[in-house]
Amino acid sequence: MNPELSQDLSLLHLVWNASLPVQFVMLLLLGASLMSWWVIFIKLFTLKRARQLTDQFEHEFWGGSDLNALYQRISSGRESVCEMGRIFEAGFREFLKLRGQSGQSINVILDGTRRAMRATYQRELDSLESHLSFLATVGSVSPYVGLFGTVWGIMIAFVGLSSVAQATLAQVAPGIAEALIATAMGLFAAIPAVVGYNRYTHDIDRLANRMESFMEEFSNILQRQAAK
Repeated sequence: MNPELSQDLSLLHLVWNASLPVQFVMLLLLGASLMSWWVIFIKLFTLKRARQLTDQFEHEFWGGSDLNALYQRISSGRESVCEMGRIFEAGFREFLKLRGQSGQSINVILDGTRRAMRATYQRELDSLESHLSFLATVGSVSPYVGLFGTVWGIMIAFVGLSSVAQATLAQVAPGIAEALIATAMGLFAAIPAVVGYNRYTHDIDRLANRMESFMEEFSNILQRQAAK
């Protein structure tokens, strides 16, 4: 018999014969792990696209593009827009609206523009950070859930030995092995979630810094335009 196949069957046998509470813990950890990987892959593609669109927008914006033409194209909704582009759209729309009203001072126009950009920035940041709390929860809770399954399984194994006159390693080992699988599954669910959370938090922080720098620089541009 193939030893690898025998080992796999032995593992499945241990899982199948574990107590119901331990099996429930394993099932819970398996579901958490699958959900974590789903979030990890979704965030991977989402943040990659956000970086690409942001690079494209910054290249166009700082390349001397006409702001009115850029605003019209973005507000038309005919093309994909990055988070920074939506901040630009919200700020420039508010700027045009306030500047078109008579009796508005430069400070009032710029304050309104900054508030519009800040509100859009917060919405975009919340969207980028969505589901990261799930990864953080899985990364922090899964090891303890697995440990609970292990403690419960070991307790059941020793309770079963209470009626045995002389316990041997062969009698103790299966119950302990079943219990330790829960700990392994807890770590299997937690480690990718922690790595993904740390990585994506770093990427989002970098995007957030770029958006904040853009808002400051764009405000300076609008201030010069309003003073003309």
